[in-house]
Order: sequence, then C-alpha cells, then structure tokens
Amino acid sequence: MAKDCVSKVELSISCSNLLDKDVGSKSDPLCVLLQGTGGDKWTELGRTEKLNNTSSPSFSQRLRLDYNFETVQNLKLGVYDIDNASSDLSDDDYLGGVELTLGQIVSSKSLSRPLQLKKGKPAGKGTITVTAEEIKDNRAIQLEFEAKNLDKKDTFGKSDPFLEFFKKGDDGKWQLVHRTEVVKNNLNPTWKKFCIPLQTFCCSDLERPLKVDCSDHDSDGTHDLIGSFTTKVSELQKAAHGSPVAFDCIHPDKQKKKKSYKNSGVVSVKNCKLVTQYTFLDYVMGGCQINFTVGVDFTGSNGDPRSPNSLHYLSPDGLNQYLSALWSVGQVVQDYDTDKLFPAFGFGAKLPPDFAAAHHEFALNFNPTNPYCQGIEGIIDAYRKVLPQLKLSGPTNFSPLITHVASIAASSAQANNASQYFVLLILTDGEITDLDQTRDAIVRASRLPLSIIIVGVGPADFKAMELLDGDDGVLRSTVGEAVSRDIVQFVPYRQFKDAPKEALAKSVLAEVPNQLVSYFKMRGFDPLKPKAADKA
Repeated sequence: MAKDCVSKVELSISCSNLLDKDVGSKSDPLCVLLQGTGGDKWTELGRTEKLNNTSSPSFSQRLRLDYNFETVQNLKLGVYDIDNASSDLSDDDYLGGVELTLGQIVSSKSLSRPLQLKKGKPAGKGTITVTAEEIKDNRAIQLEFEAKNLDKKDTFGKSDPFLEFFKKGDDGKWQLVHRTEVVKNNLNPTWKKFCIPLQTFCCSDLERPLKVDCSDHDSDGTHDLIGSFTTKVSELQKAAHGSPVAFDCIHPDKQKKKKSYKNSGVVSVKNCKLVTQYTFLDYVMGGCQINFTVGVDFTGSNGDPRSPNSLHYLSPDGLNQYLSALWSVGQVVQDYDTDKLFPAFGFGAKLPPDFAAAHHEFALNFNPTNPYCQGIEGIIDAYRKVLPQLKLSGPTNFSPLITHVASIAASSAQANNASQYFVLLILTDGEITDLDQTRDAIVRASRLPLSIIIVGVGPADFKAMELLDGDDGVLRSTVGEAVSRDIVQFVPYRQFKDAPKEALAKSVLAEVPNQLVSYFKMRGFDPLKPKAADKA
C-alpha cells in the first residue's frame, strides 16, 4: 500500500473586530489550533503568541502541521482573551472560533470566516483569516539588528522600540513574518538574535521585497511608527562577514513636511547568516538514540494499593492510571531506542526489609547496580512485582531523580555530537514537596540533552506542575536564572481517560521533537552522518 502523501504546511493567522472583554481596554488575544482525533475529541497542535490590547491582531507566530492528502483533517481555531499566566485556557474568555478542514485552507491558500461563539452564535463582527503555505525549504535565516539615534516618542521617557518584518505576498500585500521583542526606554537598542525559516521570511526568494517597521511600543496598543525601510535578503547578506549594513529609518509624514529631514534613526544588520534547519527526523535518521527513563510516584497521597480507591490499585484487568499512561507513552518512545533497555525508578516509598526512611530514587527492579528493564513490558513487570513490597510514604521529591538523569545526560553531552538524547517520564499524583529544588534542577537540566515529561494521574490540583511546564511564562530558578530552553511538558491523564490511547501519547510527546532539535541547535551540532553499511 502506498504511504500517505505528507507535507509540512504553515498557517498564519490574523483577526479583526474581536470582542472587547477587558473593561477600559481591548482584549489580549491568543489563537490556539486543535485537530480532531475522532468523535468530539480534539488535540492541541500549537498556539500563537499573546498580543496585548488589540481587537485586530496579526500573529507573527506561525503554526505548523503535517498535511495528509488522503485524510480529512478537521481543525478548530479558537481565539481567547488571556488574563493570567496559566497555560490552561478554561479560565480565559473565549472570543470566538471556527471549524474547518486543512483541505479547505490549502485549496484556498487564504480563507476568511466569521468567528462564532461556542453555541453557534456570531462573535459580534469578529472574523479570522487563515493563510496556508507549504514548507519545502529547510534553510533558515539568522539575523541580529541594532539601531542608533532613534526618534524620542515618549513624553516622559525615550522610546520602547521593536521591529516588525513583512514580506511582499504574491498579491502585492505586505505579510507580517516576524516581530522582535520590545527594548524599553532606549534610543540605541540592540535586539536579540533570531532565527526564522527562510520560506517564512521571504518565500525562499532572496530578491523578494521586505519591509521593516521600527515602532515605539505603547501599552494601550497604539504603537507609534518611528520609521520604515525596504530591503531584501540579498542586501541583508552583505552583513554575513561582520560588515554592518545600515538603513535610514524613514517616517513618511516627516519626510513630506521637512526638506531637511534625513531620517528618524539608523537600523543596522549586525549579522546575517543562512543556516540549515534540521528536523527531528534528520537527527534520528542520523543515528541519534533517545534514552527513555521512567520515574513512578509511590507516595502515600496515592492511597493504599490494596484499596480500590488507590491510584496504584490494580483492577481486575491488571491496569491502573499509572500503567495505562506508561504503556501509552512508552509504546511510542521505545521505537527510537535500539537496545530497548530502560532504567526505571520509584520514589517516595519505604523499602523492605527495614522500611526505614523513604527513598526518593530507587531501582524499580530492586537492583541498584542495574536498574534497566527490558522494554515497556519489563517496566510493567517490575512495577507489579515491587508494588506489594512497598510501604507508600513521602514526601514527594522530584529533584533527586531529575538530578540523577541529568548527570547521565551531562556525561553524554561531553561527546560533543548529536548521538544521544534523554527523555525522563515522571508519573505522579501531583503532590510535590521540593518545588524550589525541582525548579533549580530543571533550569540546570535545560542546558543538557534532556526532556522531562510529567503525566499527572488522579484528580489533584496540578498548579505546581503547570508552573514547571512554563508554557505561558519562563520558568526561573530560585535565584532568578531562566531556563535555557523549554524542556518540561505536563499533561493531566484525566483529560485522556476516555480518549483513544494514541491521544495521550500524541499530546505528551508533542514537544519532544522540537526540544531535541532546539538542544542540538543551541550546541551547534548537525545530525550525525548515517554509517555506511558494512561491505561483505
């Protein structure tokens, strides 16, 4: 049977006339993309950035997904007014959404629809526009900009400048492709280096016109234009060897009024480089091994395993939430590890024979010198054997296990290549005791080839887990150091209890490919070259 025809598609999103939910100001919108998984089940594929105080947002964050020609891919786009730091959208105001298929978007290239509220009512005059573009180029452009002598726009300060980049579309209209961060109170800013797919930036056409707007950020959303200039990638590339390329920042109104007007500042390209943007598949096919480690929570808050109310209770079919989650995730991950030997640990229990102090990291097979289990079945067998021998205790400490796996990842990282990556799966009921130490351990681990997946079982409040996930804010250590990259993914099992088993694995593992790529990119490691087959 022929394989499905799969290609990558990138969606850009803009809206107009959104409902205003905030008293005295406009909404702070964000758009989320979900894909139907059967029945009335949906899985989140991605979300845009949040924009403050606007009813007509153009999101610079593009949303990528696989396009399968042979299947109907039902999509849902939802726009929310974000009022807090939580990544959970259930407590944010819903501004409207639309359901359509990827086929409809792709065939139209650009599609506009009225937004609807959850009961099918129109969301005022709100509309959403979705534009699709197939991704065919794996190159990216890496850029760094600075500016000098920008105009002062604020009465009681300087300016808060940021840059917006637009490419000229085939229809002649300017399309937003990137927005930098805001540099506060500075007329001579340097913006952070950024890297963006070349196809997104200029449709892979080095001569395609680009427009750059430099604006002063205002909290009420009425940003003031400082000035603009036009260019193209072939011009920006002149900075590739460290020779700055400078552009006069021109404000059209000032240029008309004053004959002596020269510019509103000068924006320079400090550096420009075209780089190959490798994919997860490039690294895996190059021989990168994914090493899977499991940690299981055996603290007292799970309940007595002999009681049917316990999260560790083995039902007549021999399963519970812990084993169901382990099986679902492990079945996917084990395919990327050739020897199928996985270290598995428990934490938060007292061990025989003396049942003294609780252990915060013990081998699930009771063999500390060889904690490896053969495949996911081996981990499940070890769990079933050890469970009756344990005395569930506490406290719930994550940091010892994270630190242990991080030390192994650190040793592997000394090879200075893309040969090894580590995934730690922690199954827990959510009652965490050493939150500060765990934050510190995650920040340290973010510099290593490691991803941490936390699956919350049971009905607990998982606020601490959402903090560690850091999806809607940067996780920091107790001394204020930010994570080098986002390495934690948290998913509550209850959301998938009645969904197909594939849905949990898909959600849990969704961020791992990008996390793996981001680490090797941060280190500057290309995929390994696949070894040639041995000659006979």
